[in-house]
Amino acid sequence: MSYTSLFRKKSVVQIKRDAELGFSDAHGGVGADGEPHLRKTLGVLDLTSLGIAAIVGAGIFAMIGNAAFNGGPAVIFLFMFTAMACGFSALCYAEFASKIPVAGSAYTYAYASFGELIAWIIGWDLLMEYAIGNIAVAISWSDYFTGLLSGYGINVPAYLTMDYLSASRGYAAINGLVTQGNTLEAVRAMPDVTNAMKEAYAAWTTAPRVGGIPVICDLPALGIVFVITALVYVGIRESKRVGNVMVALKLAVIFLVIVLGSFYVNPKNWSPFAPNGASGVLKGVAAVFFAFIGFDALSTTAEECKNPTRDLPRAMIYSLVICTVLYIVLALVLTGMVSYKQLQVGDPLAFVFGPEGANLPWMSGIIAVSAVIAIATVLLVFQLGQPRIWMAMSRDGLLPPIFSSIHPRFKTPWFSTIITGLVVAIPSLFMNLTEVTDLSSIGTLFAFVLVCGGVLLGAHTRGLERVENERTFVPYINSQYIVPAIFIIAWAALLYFNADGVRAFFSFTDPSDPTLGAWEVFRHKIPLYAYIVLAFLMAYFCFRRRLSLIPVLGLMSCAYLMTELGITNWTRFGLWLIVGLVLYFLYGFGHSKLSHPAATTSATQ
Repeated sequence: MSYTSLFRKKSVVQIKRDAELGFSDAHGGVGADGEPHLRKTLGVLDLTSLGIAAIVGAGIFAMIGNAAFNGGPAVIFLFMFTAMACGFSALCYAEFASKIPVAGSAYTYAYASFGELIAWIIGWDLLMEYAIGNIAVAISWSDYFTGLLSGYGINVPAYLTMDYLSASRGYAAINGLVTQGNTLEAVRAMPDVTNAMKEAYAAWTTAPRVGGIPVICDLPALGIVFVITALVYVGIRESKRVGNVMVALKLAVIFLVIVLGSFYVNPKNWSPFAPNGASGVLKGVAAVFFAFIGFDALSTTAEECKNPTRDLPRAMIYSLVICTVLYIVLALVLTGMVSYKQLQVGDPLAFVFGPEGANLPWMSGIIAVSAVIAIATVLLVFQLGQPRIWMAMSRDGLLPPIFSSIHPRFKTPWFSTIITGLVVAIPSLFMNLTEVTDLSSIGTLFAFVLVCGGVLLGAHTRGLERVENERTFVPYINSQYIVPAIFIIAWAALLYFNADGVRAFFSFTDPSDPTLGAWEVFRHKIPLYAYIVLAFLMAYFCFRRRLSLIPVLGLMSCAYLMTELGITNWTRFGLWLIVGLVLYFLYGFGHSKLSHPAATTSATQ
């Protein structure tokens, strides 16, 4: 195995040819019915709807509350910054989608620009992003669904509605207060004891035991994954129709929340606007970024679009702009209706219309129903996306051929869809929402960084063939002076306005916790140290090589958001990538279509 063979690339022409042929099984690239292709049925309206379906979901119906609790009304600046970072990335995705209208998303784009090893890494990363993201969505859906049922007097046992870790933590927290001499009733009345902690305590104490271990799982999360997987298995047309209807319903409810809620806004709730400063705002980065994940999933449906070169880029940008405006306005309405201190709840939209806010019980019921619908649409889009990434990897030989097998009747990647359902459904029974949200965010940001890097590299390599008079979504803007100037101004501002913070950052002690050793303090700063080095190198290369500004800004903004996710998530992410590399060298490298050009040639004849 040579070093260069790890970075062998596929030309755009070859990627398109392989997609047309399918390489779906042992029939020389053609399915058993002679038709390997997916069904082309999506237009720009359908794609925009799918984009909104993916973006407007758990992030806005559930996680905006925690982000507002940490950042106050100033959380809108985090929405703006995150939207800007996603906007740069969306333009880079649009650039690739217009030139490589093939399923596979960032994986396929990386194959054309970086080569096979990086393509495998990003493909493996996307599997984590989509699977982990859908686990989080399924858990959030379960919370809203069980809440909706309880409103109608149907109470699902607490031990069947949450994960083991959350129940354990909630029990430990309340039990610790009880052991201090408080009665259980007194503990339940304490303001710091949330409803989630009470439910967790109930789950732990009422769960049946097997060998002394409580049986606790999230059964509704399992059920919704099975239902959505069945819908995706049946076909793209059916998924599209159901998705369009559900998107229309949830947009109508969000507009109702904004319009009706605006009459209950108290401007005093917006003061202080940033109660916890910049650190409080940035603390919600994982939740807010998770609210924007979705537009990239559209690129996995390229082979089911009527006109992917035109419609995919438009739909990505349309859906991102629409959702950003909705998010900012909605955040202002929520933080205006009640104090940000009250928004650390799992259902913030319903909460602000409850007794603590507008006190409109009927509105809370409508929101609960719409949230169940909205979050289900997110699950639908990502369950569509992941099997198509597996399909693309399989067509390249990096996964077994059965992953790219197309169902003769439904024209869907049937085996990949089933595996996706199992990979999401089983962990959703037991995993914790916060843990999976952070992992999904870091995986998505990594994909964005590589896509922006691919566009940047495309100007200096022949990985992306350019056609004369071809439309570009990333116009060239010379970054020679702009990026170095931003770098210098940023450091000057930090030194002027927060010199103590800069000194503390380069210190290996933590004043808030003197017991921490130097290594413990240092390791948590490693991601940001690495980012500083990256920022310096990018400023240098921008000055020397006049790089294109938009992909540079996309790469740098997404890389910065990654630093805010903490060393623990970086460690888990690194371990996931290591597992993926092991699988690549055990199977993918030897079975790659580029390792067997004769097989590819015979299939094309």
